[in-house]
Amino acid sequence: MPRMSEHHLCQAISKVGAMCLAQKAQLADEIFHAQPNLLGSVLAQQGLGVSLAKIDFLLNLLLVSFQAMKESRLTWPLITEAELERQVQRHTAIVSFGSSLEEDLRDQSMLQYVDEHPEKALLAYVQGELGNWLRRIEPEESDKYVMTAAMALINCIAFVPLVAVKGGK
Repeated sequence: MPRMSEHHLCQAISKVGAMCLAQKAQLADEIFHAQPNLLGSVLAQQGLGVSLAKIDFLLNLLLVSFQAMKESRLTWPLITEAELERQVQRHTAIVSFGSSLEEDLRDQSMLQYVDEHPEKALLAYVQGELGNWLRRIEPEESDKYVMTAAMALINCIAFVPLVAVKGGK
């Protein structure tokens, strides 16, 4: 069962879309304090040769994802660098596995991945945004880093175990 409903995600998309630059900076500051490793994974893209415009795209995905986490009203644990790296490796392995399959098996594998993903709405949103982004940009080798970082971000959010809050909350 997803921890973020489609409603949470729609609220987040709407709120972030309506934010001015100062409000987005304030939300980024919240991310810095609550989930610094997620923000760090976005900012690290510049060191991989990703342009600022493409980092801005990835940052917007993070802003929406974090706002959806807030909308869920759940207590999210700190996502560690180790978890981020694990999700990068997981995504890379999934892509590598999929590329080695024939088209029918690749399609079945992708459907299974989506079907078993704990945050389907977030996955659909990010995959849709990535698809639209890829159609708009001039392709570069560094785009693979943006796509991997985007998938690692949402998979960290989707697969991180939530800790029960004492006192029945």
